[in-house]
Amino acid sequence: MMWFGKLLLLLYLLAGLLPAACAQTKYWVYFTDKPLATTHVPEQALSPAAIQKRKLLQISTWQWTDVAVAPEYIAALTNVGASVVVVSKWLNAVSCYADAASLARMEALPFVANIVPLAPPLRLLRHLPQHPEEKQKEFGLAIKQMNATALIERQLTAKDILIGVIDAGFYGAASDEFLRHLFEENRILGVRDMVSPKRSTDFFNEPETASDDHGTTVLQMIAGLVPGKKQYGLATGAKFYLARTDHGEREFRAEEDYWIASVEWMDSLGVRIINTSLGYAQGFDNPEENYRPEQMDGKTTAVSRAARIATEEKGLLLVVSAGNEGSTYNWRVVSAPADVEGVLSVGATTPAGIKTFYSSIGPEFLPYLKPNVSCLPQLSSGTSFSAPIITGLAACLMQFAPTKSAKEIIATIEKSANLYPLGNNFIGYGIPNAERALSILQGNTITKDYYQVSAKEQYLIERPARENQIVAVFHKSNPTQVVAQEVPPIHKTGLLVKKHKDAVRTTVVIGEELWEILWE
Repeated sequence: MMWFGKLLLLLYLLAGLLPAACAQTKYWVYFTDKPLATTHVPEQALSPAAIQKRKLLQISTWQWTDVAVAPEYIAALTNVGASVVVVSKWLNAVSCYADAASLARMEALPFVANIVPLAPPLRLLRHLPQHPEEKQKEFGLAIKQMNATALIERQLTAKDILIGVIDAGFYGAASDEFLRHLFEENRILGVRDMVSPKRSTDFFNEPETASDDHGTTVLQMIAGLVPGKKQYGLATGAKFYLARTDHGEREFRAEEDYWIASVEWMDSLGVRIINTSLGYAQGFDNPEENYRPEQMDGKTTAVSRAARIATEEKGLLLVVSAGNEGSTYNWRVVSAPADVEGVLSVGATTPAGIKTFYSSIGPEFLPYLKPNVSCLPQLSSGTSFSAPIITGLAACLMQFAPTKSAKEIIATIEKSANLYPLGNNFIGYGIPNAERALSILQGNTITKDYYQVSAKEQYLIERPARENQIVAVFHKSNPTQVVAQEVPPIHKTGLLVKKHKDAVRTTVVIGEELWEILWE
Protein backbone atom coordinates (compact mmCIF):
# COMPACT_ATOMS: atom_id res chain seq x y z
CA MET A 1 0.00 0.00 0.00
CA MET A 2 3.06 2.30 0.11
CA TRP A 3 2.67 3.33 -3.53
CA PHE A 4 -0.93 4.36 -2.84
CA GLY A 5 0.16 6.60 0.04
CA LYS A 6 2.77 8.28 -2.17
CA LEU A 7 0.16 8.81 -4.90
CA LEU A 8 -2.21 10.45 -2.42
CA LEU A 9 0.54 12.75 -1.17
CA LEU A 10 1.38 13.73 -4.75
CA LEU A 11 -2.28 14.50 -5.44
CA TYR A 12 -2.46 16.67 -2.32
CA LEU A 13 0.60 18.61 -3.40
CA LEU A 14 -0.71 19.07 -6.91
CA ALA A 15 -4.06 20.20 -5.58
CA GLY A 16 -2.42 22.61 -3.12
CA LEU A 17 -4.08 20.94 -0.16
CA LEU A 18 -1.06 20.97 2.14
CA PRO A 19 -0.94 24.12 4.27
CA ALA A 20 2.03 26.41 3.98
CA ALA A 21 2.93 25.62 7.61
CA CYS A 22 3.78 22.04 6.60
CA ALA A 23 7.07 23.34 5.17
CA GLN A 24 7.95 24.33 8.70
CA THR A 25 8.09 22.73 12.13
CA LYS A 26 5.86 23.49 15.07
CA TYR A 27 7.44 24.44 18.40
CA TRP A 28 6.58 25.31 21.97
CA VAL A 29 8.55 28.46 22.88
CA TYR A 30 8.85 29.10 26.64
CA PHE A 31 9.71 32.55 28.00
CA THR A 32 11.89 33.53 30.97
CA ASP A 33 9.61 36.05 32.67
CA LYS A 34 6.40 38.11 32.58
CA PRO A 35 7.05 41.86 32.44
CA LEU A 36 3.33 42.61 32.92
CA ALA A 37 3.23 40.94 36.35
CA THR A 38 3.72 44.23 38.18
CA THR A 39 0.71 45.87 36.53
CA HIS A 40 -1.62 42.84 36.32
CA VAL A 41 -5.24 43.53 37.38
CA PRO A 42 -7.30 40.32 37.92
CA GLU A 43 -10.58 42.00 36.93
CA GLN A 44 -9.15 42.60 33.45
CA ALA A 45 -8.12 38.98 32.93
CA LEU A 46 -11.06 37.13 34.48
CA SER A 47 -14.78 37.22 33.93
CA PRO A 48 -17.09 38.12 36.85
CA ALA A 49 -18.07 34.44 37.03
CA ALA A 50 -14.42 33.38 37.32
CA ILE A 51 -13.78 35.91 40.10
CA GLN A 52 -16.93 34.81 41.91
CA LYS A 53 -15.79 31.17 41.66
CA ARG A 54 -12.40 31.95 43.18
CA LYS A 55 -13.88 33.97 46.02
CA LEU A 56 -16.37 31.19 46.72
CA LEU A 57 -13.53 28.66 46.93
CA GLN A 58 -11.18 31.10 48.71
CA ILE A 59 -8.66 31.01 45.85
CA SER A 60 -6.47 34.04 45.20
CA THR A 61 -7.68 36.23 42.36
CA TRP A 62 -4.09 37.36 41.70
CA GLN A 63 -2.03 34.54 40.24
CA TRP A 64 1.16 34.68 38.20
CA THR A 65 -0.28 32.18 35.74
CA ASP A 66 -3.12 34.62 34.95
CA VAL A 67 -0.69 37.32 33.86
CA ALA A 68 -0.62 37.78 30.10
CA VAL A 69 2.37 36.75 28.02
CA ALA A 70 4.40 39.82 27.09
CA PRO A 71 3.07 41.20 23.77
CA GLU A 72 6.57 42.36 22.84
CA TYR A 73 7.82 38.76 23.16
CA ILE A 74 5.10 37.53 20.80
CA ALA A 75 5.82 40.39 18.41
CA ALA A 76 9.51 39.53 18.47
CA LEU A 77 8.77 35.95 17.43
CA THR A 78 6.65 37.24 14.57
CA ASN A 79 9.42 39.61 13.53
CA VAL A 80 11.93 36.77 13.21
CA GLY A 81 9.56 34.84 10.95
CA ALA A 82 7.60 32.61 13.35
CA SER A 83 3.85 32.08 12.94
CA VAL A 84 2.21 32.03 16.38
CA VAL A 85 -0.70 29.58 16.88
CA VAL A 86 -1.55 29.44 20.60
CA VAL A 87 -0.55 31.72 23.47
CA SER A 88 -0.53 30.07 26.92
CA LYS A 89 -0.54 32.34 29.97
CA TRP A 90 -0.30 29.34 32.27
CA LEU A 91 2.87 27.96 30.71
CA ASN A 92 4.22 31.41 29.76
CA ALA A 93 4.74 30.05 26.28
CA VAL A 94 3.45 30.08 22.72
CA SER A 95 3.19 27.40 20.07
CA CYS A 96 4.31 28.51 16.65
CA TYR A 97 5.53 27.40 13.23
CA ALA A 98 9.07 28.32 12.18
CA ASP A 99 11.65 27.30 9.61
CA ALA A 100 15.33 26.66 10.40
CA ALA A 101 16.38 30.29 9.96
CA SER A 102 13.58 31.59 12.18
CA LEU A 103 14.39 28.93 14.81
CA ALA A 104 17.99 30.13 14.99
CA ARG A 105 16.84 33.72 15.45
CA MET A 106 14.34 32.68 18.17
CA GLU A 107 17.04 30.79 20.08
CA ALA A 108 19.14 33.97 20.15
CA LEU A 109 16.40 36.05 21.81
CA PRO A 110 17.36 36.79 25.44
CA PHE A 111 13.85 36.21 26.84
CA VAL A 112 13.43 32.73 25.31
CA ALA A 113 14.04 30.09 27.98
CA ASN A 114 13.43 26.89 26.04
CA ILE A 115 12.17 25.67 22.66
CA VAL A 116 10.55 22.24 22.28
CA PRO A 117 9.81 20.91 18.76
CA LEU A 118 6.44 19.51 17.73
CA ALA A 119 5.38 17.93 14.45
CA PRO A 120 3.50 19.75 11.66
CA PRO A 121 -0.07 18.62 10.90
CA LEU A 122 -1.05 17.14 7.54
CA ARG A 123 -4.37 17.85 5.84
CA LEU A 124 -6.01 14.51 5.10
CA LEU A 125 -9.01 13.62 2.96
CA ARG A 126 -12.18 14.06 4.92
CA HIS A 127 -14.58 11.20 5.49
CA LEU A 128 -17.73 12.94 6.61
CA PRO A 129 -20.15 11.14 8.93
CA GLN A 130 -23.82 10.87 8.19
CA HIS A 131 -26.31 12.35 10.60
CA PRO A 132 -26.54 10.05 13.62
CA GLU A 133 -29.13 7.37 13.10
CA GLU A 134 -31.83 6.93 15.69
CA LYS A 135 -30.90 4.04 17.94
CA GLN A 136 -32.90 2.12 20.47
CA LYS A 137 -31.69 3.57 23.78
CA GLU A 138 -32.40 2.69 27.36
CA PHE A 139 -32.01 4.27 30.78
CA GLY A 140 -28.31 4.64 31.53
CA LEU A 141 -26.93 1.50 33.15
CA ALA A 142 -24.13 3.47 34.82
CA ILE A 143 -26.73 5.58 36.65
CA LYS A 144 -28.16 2.40 38.14
CA GLN A 145 -24.71 1.00 38.89
CA MET A 146 -23.79 4.12 40.89
CA ASN A 147 -27.14 4.35 42.67
CA ALA A 148 -27.41 7.77 41.06
CA THR A 149 -31.20 7.72 41.03
CA ALA A 150 -30.67 9.16 44.53
CA LEU A 151 -29.65 12.41 42.82
CA ILE A 152 -32.65 12.38 40.50
CA GLU A 153 -35.02 11.77 43.42
CA ARG A 154 -33.58 14.82 45.20
CA GLN A 155 -33.95 16.89 42.00
CA LEU A 156 -30.21 17.48 41.81
CA THR A 157 -29.48 18.35 38.18
CA ALA A 158 -26.24 20.41 38.47
CA LYS A 159 -28.42 23.48 37.91
CA ASP A 160 -26.34 26.46 36.75
CA ILE A 161 -23.02 24.68 37.29
CA LEU A 162 -20.60 25.72 34.52
CA ILE A 163 -19.11 22.68 32.77
CA GLY A 164 -16.52 22.67 30.01
CA VAL A 165 -16.24 19.83 27.51
CA ILE A 166 -13.04 19.43 25.47
CA ASP A 167 -13.37 16.86 22.71
CA ALA A 168 -13.08 15.96 19.03
CA GLY A 169 -16.24 17.69 17.84
CA PHE A 170 -19.94 18.20 18.49
CA TYR A 171 -21.51 17.40 15.14
CA GLY A 172 -25.24 16.68 15.42
CA ALA A 173 -25.57 18.07 18.96
CA ALA A 174 -28.12 20.71 17.99
CA SER A 175 -30.43 18.08 16.50
CA ASP A 176 -29.89 15.38 19.15
CA GLU A 177 -33.16 14.80 21.01
CA PHE A 178 -31.29 14.11 24.26
CA LEU A 179 -29.60 17.52 24.08
CA ARG A 180 -32.55 19.56 22.80
CA HIS A 181 -33.20 21.04 26.24
CA LEU A 182 -29.70 22.56 26.33
CA PHE A 183 -30.25 24.44 23.08
CA GLU A 184 -33.87 25.42 23.71
CA GLU A 185 -32.88 26.90 27.08
CA ASN A 186 -29.71 28.58 25.70
CA ARG A 187 -27.43 26.64 28.01
CA ILE A 188 -24.62 26.24 25.47
CA LEU A 189 -22.87 29.48 26.46
CA GLY A 190 -19.91 29.37 24.09
CA VAL A 191 -18.05 27.22 21.58
CA ARG A 192 -14.55 27.27 20.11
CA ASP A 193 -13.02 25.29 17.28
CA MET A 194 -9.32 25.27 18.15
CA VAL A 195 -8.43 22.97 15.25
CA SER A 196 -10.00 25.13 12.52
CA PRO A 197 -10.64 28.51 14.17
CA LYS A 198 -11.34 30.26 10.87
CA ARG A 199 -13.66 27.70 9.32
CA SER A 200 -16.96 29.07 8.08
CA THR A 201 -18.92 25.85 8.52
CA ASP A 202 -21.58 25.35 11.17
CA PHE A 203 -19.98 24.04 14.40
CA PHE A 204 -22.88 21.67 15.09
CA ASN A 205 -24.27 20.78 11.67
CA GLU A 206 -21.35 20.59 9.23
CA PRO A 207 -18.57 18.16 10.24
CA GLU A 208 -14.95 18.18 9.19
CA THR A 209 -14.02 14.59 10.04
CA ALA A 210 -15.61 11.24 10.84
CA SER A 211 -14.92 11.76 14.56
CA ASP A 212 -16.76 15.05 14.86
CA ASP A 213 -19.70 13.47 16.71
CA HIS A 214 -17.57 12.02 19.54
CA GLY A 215 -18.05 15.09 21.71
CA THR A 216 -21.78 14.96 21.04
CA THR A 217 -21.98 11.49 22.58
CA VAL A 218 -19.85 12.63 25.52
CA LEU A 219 -22.16 15.62 26.06
CA GLN A 220 -25.14 13.27 25.90
CA MET A 221 -23.57 11.14 28.65
CA ILE A 222 -23.16 14.26 30.83
CA ALA A 223 -26.55 15.90 30.29
CA GLY A 224 -28.62 13.71 27.98
CA LEU A 225 -32.35 13.73 28.73
CA VAL A 226 -35.70 13.30 27.01
CA PRO A 227 -38.05 14.71 29.67
CA GLY A 228 -40.38 12.12 31.06
CA LYS A 229 -38.88 9.31 28.97
CA LYS A 230 -35.18 8.54 29.06
CA GLN A 231 -32.12 9.86 30.86
CA TYR A 232 -28.45 9.16 30.22
CA GLY A 233 -26.69 12.07 31.92
CA LEU A 234 -26.90 13.45 35.44
CA ALA A 235 -26.01 17.13 34.85
CA THR A 236 -29.22 17.93 32.98
CA GLY A 237 -29.47 21.44 34.48
CA ALA A 238 -25.89 22.55 33.85
CA LYS A 239 -24.55 25.20 31.46
CA PHE A 240 -21.78 24.42 29.01
CA TYR A 241 -18.76 25.73 27.14
CA LEU A 242 -17.54 23.46 24.35
CA ALA A 243 -14.15 23.25 22.63
CA ARG A 244 -13.00 21.11 19.71
CA THR A 245 -9.29 20.34 20.06
CA ASP A 246 -8.87 17.00 18.29
CA HIS A 247 -8.48 16.67 14.52
CA GLY A 248 -10.22 13.28 14.37
CA GLU A 249 -8.43 11.90 11.33
CA ARG A 250 -4.91 12.69 12.44
CA GLU A 251 -3.01 12.11 15.68
CA PHE A 252 -0.22 14.57 16.43
CA ARG A 253 1.28 15.90 19.63
CA ALA A 254 0.62 19.50 18.63
CA GLU A 255 -3.05 19.01 19.59
CA GLU A 256 -1.91 19.44 23.18
CA ASP A 257 -1.63 23.20 22.72
CA TYR A 258 -5.26 23.36 21.55
CA TRP A 259 -6.22 21.51 24.75
CA ILE A 260 -4.20 23.90 26.93
CA ALA A 261 -5.70 26.97 25.26
CA SER A 262 -9.19 25.56 25.83
CA VAL A 263 -8.62 24.97 29.55
CA GLU A 264 -7.27 28.49 30.01
CA TRP A 265 -10.25 29.92 28.10
CA MET A 266 -12.75 27.97 30.18
CA ASP A 267 -11.11 28.88 33.47
CA SER A 268 -11.25 32.59 32.57
CA LEU A 269 -15.03 32.22 32.15
CA GLY A 270 -15.62 30.71 35.58
CA VAL A 271 -16.03 27.06 34.55
CA ARG A 272 -15.83 24.74 37.57
CA ILE A 273 -15.67 21.30 35.95
CA ILE A 274 -14.06 20.21 32.69
CA ASN A 275 -14.61 16.83 31.08
CA THR A 276 -12.00 15.65 28.61
CA SER A 277 -12.32 12.25 27.02
CA LEU A 278 -8.98 12.71 25.28
CA GLY A 279 -5.54 11.41 26.11
CA TYR A 280 -2.02 11.75 24.78
CA ALA A 281 0.29 8.74 24.87
CA GLN A 282 1.12 6.80 21.71
CA GLY A 283 -0.42 6.06 18.33
CA PHE A 284 0.71 9.33 16.78
CA ASP A 285 1.04 9.41 13.00
CA ASN A 286 4.72 10.16 13.45
CA PRO A 287 6.08 7.43 15.80
CA GLU A 288 8.81 9.81 16.96
CA GLU A 289 6.11 11.82 18.74
CA ASN A 290 4.99 8.85 20.85
CA TYR A 291 5.55 9.20 24.57
CA ARG A 292 7.04 6.44 26.69
CA PRO A 293 5.08 4.82 29.54
CA GLU A 294 7.54 6.19 32.11
CA GLN A 295 6.66 9.72 30.97
CA MET A 296 3.13 9.28 32.31
CA ASP A 297 4.32 10.67 35.64
CA GLY A 298 1.95 13.64 35.95
CA LYS A 299 4.59 16.27 35.22
CA THR A 300 6.43 15.57 31.96
CA THR A 301 3.97 16.37 29.16
CA ALA A 302 2.86 19.93 28.47
CA VAL A 303 -0.77 18.94 28.83
CA SER A 304 -0.10 17.37 32.25
CA ARG A 305 1.76 20.46 33.46
CA ALA A 306 -1.21 22.59 32.44
CA ALA A 307 -3.57 20.18 34.20
CA ARG A 308 -1.53 20.54 37.39
CA ILE A 309 -1.90 24.32 37.24
CA ALA A 310 -5.63 23.92 36.63
CA THR A 311 -6.14 21.68 39.66
CA GLU A 312 -3.59 23.13 42.08
CA GLU A 313 -3.98 26.86 41.39
CA LYS A 314 -7.30 27.47 39.63
CA GLY A 315 -9.64 25.22 41.62
CA LEU A 316 -10.82 23.40 38.50
CA LEU A 317 -12.17 19.88 38.72
CA LEU A 318 -10.78 18.00 35.71
CA VAL A 319 -12.46 14.70 34.88
CA VAL A 320 -10.30 12.72 32.46
CA SER A 321 -10.82 9.33 30.83
CA ALA A 322 -8.05 6.92 31.84
CA GLY A 323 -7.45 5.66 28.31
CA ASN A 324 -8.14 2.51 26.33
CA GLU A 325 -4.66 0.97 26.24
CA GLY A 326 -5.15 -1.51 29.07
CA SER A 327 -4.65 -4.48 26.76
CA THR A 328 -1.84 -2.93 24.70
CA TYR A 329 1.25 -5.04 25.32
CA ASN A 330 3.83 -2.25 25.22
CA TRP A 331 1.77 0.39 27.04
CA ARG A 332 -1.18 -0.52 29.31
CA VAL A 333 -0.95 2.58 31.57
CA VAL A 334 -3.08 5.73 31.75
CA SER A 335 -2.39 8.51 29.26
CA ALA A 336 -1.74 12.21 29.89
CA PRO A 337 -3.35 14.16 31.49
CA ALA A 338 -5.01 11.29 33.39
CA ASP A 339 -1.62 10.76 35.03
CA VAL A 340 -1.86 14.01 37.04
CA GLU A 341 -2.40 13.53 40.77
CA GLY A 342 -5.07 16.23 41.13
CA VAL A 343 -7.32 15.20 38.24
CA LEU A 344 -10.19 12.75 38.60
CA SER A 345 -9.15 9.91 36.28
CA VAL A 346 -11.91 7.48 35.33
CA GLY A 347 -11.60 3.89 34.17
CA ALA A 348 -14.22 1.50 32.80
CA THR A 349 -15.77 -1.54 34.48
CA THR A 350 -17.83 -4.46 33.31
CA PRO A 351 -21.31 -4.99 34.79
CA ALA A 352 -19.64 -7.51 37.11
CA GLY A 353 -17.54 -4.76 38.66
CA ILE A 354 -14.07 -5.62 37.34
CA LYS A 355 -11.90 -3.70 34.88
CA THR A 356 -12.77 -3.98 31.21
CA PHE A 357 -9.98 -5.49 29.14
CA TYR A 358 -9.19 -2.17 27.44
CA SER A 359 -9.31 0.24 30.41
CA SER A 360 -5.84 1.65 31.14
CA ILE A 361 -4.20 0.98 34.50
CA GLY A 362 -2.13 3.09 36.87
CA PRO A 363 1.67 2.92 36.50
CA GLU A 364 3.44 1.11 39.30
CA PHE A 365 5.94 3.97 39.74
CA LEU A 366 3.31 6.58 40.67
CA PRO A 367 3.18 7.42 44.40
CA TYR A 368 -0.58 7.98 44.10
CA LEU A 369 -3.49 5.91 42.79
CA LYS A 370 -4.67 6.00 39.17
CA PRO A 371 -7.36 5.72 37.98
CA ASN A 372 -9.27 7.32 40.85
CA VAL A 373 -12.60 5.56 40.24
CA SER A 374 -14.34 3.57 37.51
CA CYS A 375 -17.83 2.84 36.22
CA LEU A 376 -19.72 1.35 33.30
CA PRO A 377 -19.42 3.24 30.03
CA GLN A 378 -22.79 4.34 28.69
CA LEU A 379 -24.11 2.92 25.39
CA SER A 380 -20.71 2.10 23.93
CA SER A 381 -17.31 0.86 25.05
CA GLY A 382 -14.40 3.09 26.02
CA THR A 383 -13.36 5.13 29.05
CA SER A 384 -14.46 8.14 26.96
CA PHE A 385 -18.01 7.24 27.94
CA SER A 386 -17.26 6.43 31.58
CA ALA A 387 -15.71 9.81 32.42
CA PRO A 388 -18.83 11.85 31.46
CA ILE A 389 -20.97 9.90 33.90
CA ILE A 390 -18.59 10.84 36.71
CA THR A 391 -18.59 14.45 35.47
CA GLY A 392 -22.36 14.53 35.87
CA LEU A 393 -22.10 13.02 39.33
CA ALA A 394 -19.45 15.58 40.38
CA ALA A 395 -21.54 18.48 39.02
CA CYS A 396 -24.61 17.37 41.00
CA LEU A 397 -22.51 17.06 44.16
CA MET A 398 -21.16 20.55 43.50
CA GLN A 399 -24.73 21.87 43.25
CA PHE A 400 -25.54 20.14 46.55
CA ALA A 401 -22.43 21.58 48.28
CA PRO A 402 -21.32 24.62 46.23
CA THR A 403 -18.58 25.74 48.62
CA LYS A 404 -16.75 22.43 48.50
CA SER A 405 -13.49 22.54 46.58
CA ALA A 406 -12.64 20.29 43.66
CA LYS A 407 -10.33 18.28 45.92
CA GLU A 408 -13.13 17.79 48.44
CA ILE A 409 -15.55 16.65 45.72
CA ILE A 410 -12.98 14.17 44.39
CA ALA A 411 -12.30 12.84 47.90
CA THR A 412 -16.05 12.43 48.45
CA ILE A 413 -16.48 10.46 45.23
CA GLU A 414 -13.53 8.23 46.13
CA LYS A 415 -14.79 7.57 49.67
CA SER A 416 -18.24 6.67 48.33
CA ALA A 417 -16.84 3.98 46.01
CA ASN A 418 -17.22 0.27 46.64
CA LEU A 419 -13.51 -0.57 47.06
CA TYR A 420 -12.62 2.29 49.38
CA PRO A 421 -10.16 2.21 51.18
CA LEU A 422 -8.66 -0.77 49.31
CA GLY A 423 -8.14 0.94 45.95
CA ASN A 424 -6.05 -0.61 43.22
CA ASN A 425 -4.45 0.36 39.90
CA PHE A 426 -7.12 -1.48 37.87
CA ILE A 427 -10.29 0.40 38.86
CA GLY A 428 -9.08 2.84 41.53
CA TYR A 429 -11.44 2.97 44.50
CA GLY A 430 -14.06 1.29 42.38
CA ILE A 431 -17.63 2.28 41.56
CA PRO A 432 -18.96 5.46 43.27
CA ASN A 433 -22.24 5.41 45.15
CA ALA A 434 -24.17 8.68 44.76
CA GLU A 435 -26.32 8.27 47.86
CA ARG A 436 -23.28 7.58 49.99
CA ALA A 437 -21.54 10.64 48.50
CA LEU A 438 -24.48 12.86 49.48
CA SER A 439 -24.33 11.50 53.00
CA ILE A 440 -20.62 12.31 53.23
CA LEU A 441 -21.25 15.89 52.06
CA GLN A 442 -23.93 16.23 54.75
CA GLY A 443 -21.19 15.66 57.33
CA ASN A 444 -21.97 12.05 58.11
CA THR A 445 -18.99 9.82 58.83
CA ILE A 446 -19.00 6.84 56.52
CA THR A 447 -16.85 4.08 57.93
CA LYS A 448 -15.91 1.47 55.36
CA ASP A 449 -14.61 -1.39 57.45
CA TYR A 450 -13.12 -4.44 55.84
CA TYR A 451 -12.21 -7.89 57.08
CA GLN A 452 -8.48 -8.60 57.09
CA VAL A 453 -7.47 -12.23 57.40
CA SER A 454 -4.40 -14.36 56.80
CA ALA A 455 -4.28 -17.63 54.92
CA LYS A 456 -1.83 -19.92 53.14
CA GLU A 457 -3.23 -21.41 49.95
CA GLN A 458 -6.98 -20.73 50.11
CA TYR A 459 -9.63 -19.06 52.21
CA LEU A 460 -13.40 -19.68 52.46
CA ILE A 461 -15.60 -16.61 52.90
CA GLU A 462 -18.92 -17.86 54.20
CA ARG A 463 -21.11 -15.27 52.54
CA PRO A 464 -23.77 -16.37 50.06
CA ALA A 465 -24.24 -13.72 47.35
CA ARG A 466 -27.59 -12.20 46.57
CA GLU A 467 -28.93 -11.78 43.04
CA ASN A 468 -27.35 -8.90 41.06
CA GLN A 469 -24.72 -8.47 43.79
CA ILE A 470 -21.18 -7.64 42.70
CA VAL A 471 -18.71 -10.41 43.46
CA ALA A 472 -15.16 -9.62 42.33
CA VAL A 473 -11.64 -10.68 43.25
CA PHE A 474 -8.41 -8.71 42.74
CA HIS A 475 -5.11 -10.54 43.27
CA LYS A 476 -2.28 -8.09 44.07
CA SER A 477 1.51 -8.10 44.26
CA ASN A 478 1.40 -5.24 46.81
CA PRO A 479 -1.37 -3.12 48.37
CA THR A 480 -2.39 -1.51 45.06
CA GLN A 481 -0.89 -3.39 42.07
CA VAL A 482 -3.23 -5.99 40.56
CA VAL A 483 -1.71 -9.05 38.86
CA ALA A 484 -5.04 -10.74 38.06
CA GLN A 485 -8.77 -10.22 38.53
CA GLU A 486 -11.70 -12.59 38.33
CA VAL A 487 -15.43 -12.95 38.81
CA PRO A 488 -15.59 -16.19 40.77
CA PRO A 489 -18.53 -18.53 41.21
CA ILE A 490 -20.09 -18.40 44.64
CA HIS A 491 -21.62 -21.53 46.15
CA LYS A 492 -24.08 -22.24 48.92
CA THR A 493 -21.23 -22.48 51.41
CA GLY A 494 -19.74 -19.19 50.25
CA LEU A 495 -16.75 -18.11 48.17
CA LEU A 496 -13.55 -20.15 48.13
CA VAL A 497 -10.62 -17.86 47.24
CA LYS A 498 -7.42 -19.53 46.07
CA LYS A 499 -4.02 -17.87 46.15
CA HIS A 500 -2.72 -16.62 42.80
CA LYS A 501 0.90 -17.57 42.17
CA ASP A 502 2.05 -13.94 41.94
CA ALA A 503 -0.14 -12.50 44.70
CA VAL A 504 0.84 -11.52 48.23
CA ARG A 505 -2.66 -10.26 49.04
CA THR A 506 -6.16 -10.42 47.53
CA THR A 507 -9.11 -8.04 47.74
CA VAL A 508 -12.56 -9.62 47.63
CA VAL A 509 -15.77 -7.68 47.04
CA ILE A 510 -19.11 -9.28 47.93
CA GLY A 511 -21.83 -6.68 47.66
CA GLU A 512 -21.03 -4.00 50.24
CA GLU A 513 -18.50 -6.15 52.09
CA LEU A 514 -14.73 -6.01 51.57
CA TRP A 515 -12.15 -8.62 52.45
CA GLU A 516 -8.37 -8.35 52.34
CA ILE A 517 -6.60 -11.72 52.42
CA LEU A 518 -2.90 -11.64 53.30
CA TRP A 519 -1.18 -14.72 51.92
CA GLU A 520 1.43 -16.31 54.20
